[in-house]
Amino acid sequence: MTQPKITIYTTRTCPFCIRAKGLLREKNARYDEIDVDGDPSVRAQMTQRAHGRRTVPQIFIGDRHVGGCDDLFDLERQGKLDALLADSAA
Repeated sequence: MTQPKITIYTTRTCPFCIRAKGLLREKNARYDEIDVDGDPSVRAQMTQRAHGRRTVPQIFIGDRHVGGCDDLFDLERQGKLDALLADSAA
């Protein structure tokens, strides 16, 4: 079973980014981190991909836009995160 690609857009000092990455590490989930600090073109790309959301983190698992830190923790509380992380077709 292959883990879907995880992408998380962050800034260096964002406490929500740190929390979200911590949860993903607890799940042994590998992720690609894209730092949007100081690069308006990368932030614009994130905003477009995240359907207008400008805050960080913005998290994508496979092709699915999960949302931000609260959304990630909501999936965990609902017991849905593990299945999403394990779904190679996510």
